Amino acid sequence: MATLKTKHLGGLRTEITHLQSGNTVITDAPTDNNGKGEYISPTDMVAGALGSCMLTLMDMAATRMGIDMAGTTVDITKIMASDPRRISEIVIDVKFPFAADEKTRTILQRAGDTCPVAKSLHPDLKQSVSYRYKED
Repeated sequence: MATLKTKHLGGLRTEITHLQSGNTVITDAPTDNNGKGEYISPTDMVAGALGSCMLTLMDMAATRMGIDMAGTTVDITKIMASDPRRISEIVIDVKFPFAADEKTRTILQRAGDTCPVAKSLHPDLKQSVSYRYKED
């Protein structure tokens, strides 16, 4: 059974529906590739999926340790290359709103590193990840 259904809307836009929940996302081509940039681009969505996946796995690990991850943010920068046009690098900057000892940092960072999205991306796509804690 399908997980998503994508419908072309015209004008370089699509609507993606998550079939289980019925939630939708509209994508638009970016302005540097003939789009209007009014919605998230498919390549931005890939970068966002990486950050969300990492944050979710870190939250699972944090919950097991009794740590509240609320307020943790991930700043994501997607870098494009050409010939062929592709994502060449995704820069992930995780910012925790709390201090953490070395053991906790190791557990959280290893959890983020096990993200299935990260493991599914082509090895030529550089993933640059930094982790910052409140005292940093």
